[in-house]
Amino acid sequence: MTIAYLDRTVHETDGEPKPNGGVSTLSKSIDLQGSVETGDKTTIASKDFGGLYSTKPLALIKPTGSDDVSRVIKAASRIPRMTVAARGNGHSINGQAMTNGGLVIDMRSTEENHFRLLNINGSFFIDVSGGALWENVLTRCVSRFGLAPRSWTDYLSLTVGGTLSNAGVSGQAFRYGPQISNVTELEIITGKGDITVCSETRNPELFFGSLGGLGQFGIITRAMVKLQPAPDMVRWIRVVYTEFDEFTRDAEFLVSRDDGESFDYVEGFVFCNNDDPVNGWPSVPLDPVHGFNQGIIPQTGASVLYCLEVAFHYQKGDHPSNVDKVINFFV
Repeated sequence: MTIAYLDRTVHETDGEPKPNGGVSTLSKSIDLQGSVETGDKTTIASKDFGGLYSTKPLALIKPTGSDDVSRVIKAASRIPRMTVAARGNGHSINGQAMTNGGLVIDMRSTEENHFRLLNINGSFFIDVSGGALWENVLTRCVSRFGLAPRSWTDYLSLTVGGTLSNAGVSGQAFRYGPQISNVTELEIITGKGDITVCSETRNPELFFGSLGGLGQFGIITRAMVKLQPAPDMVRWIRVVYTEFDEFTRDAEFLVSRDDGESFDYVEGFVFCNNDDPVNGWPSVPLDPVHGFNQGIIPQTGASVLYCLEVAFHYQKGDHPSNVDKVINFFV
């Protein structure tokens, strides 16, 4: 997932950068607590999830924290035609977290810098590194505190800074908004290398510009994320539709209900009406050992079908029959 891409505009008459000289100049100009890797060690930063491009970065920077990121950007700005790209967990799809002949900052190396629970006027927040994976944030928050962030992405092996630079949308967004609506403070390294803390009331333009800003305003190195009590139990349900109108009607009905009158998670997806293991019938069952009975699909079924995915949160002490009654009422 892209965190930032910082570039410098130069005249065509500027000379091509010399790889060895560039790394040497960089190493001399900054005092990194982390490391600078070159050669074959940069291979991981040469591709991304999209697989559309392959590049050869000059170096892969592994910072230990915000100070290192700041030093790298300031030093790179003094080298003609030097570009910098911040890489989270490599899930960009169009080369946004890559740079040919430039510097790639591996934000994953900063994950352990920040992880602090805050209680502010009775509300809980987690102060976490922009390079942390959401799956690790979830595991640590639930196991240590019994709390969880309010809004998620479907796939959790993404970095905090990466999804906050985009939006962070999933089945909870209808209730709490996307992830970018559940952050109260950010630490940003700007294009000048300045370390800046921002919020709704402190540097608000940078705060709102960076949330969902596609990395155009800097690199997110820290975020304060809203938490809520994690549910004890979850009932997970998928419903298959052949008609798009019925699918969207039910989805819109569920997300328009008040809190407590609908499911806690509502999301839909499209899948192929065939046996493709990734995009077809096998992708629908919640448990891989359960098959999909394609015999229930009408002969008039189109080439694609629709699935509504919902979840209901409840407590261990709730009787199963009562849970069933609530779910039956919702559906």
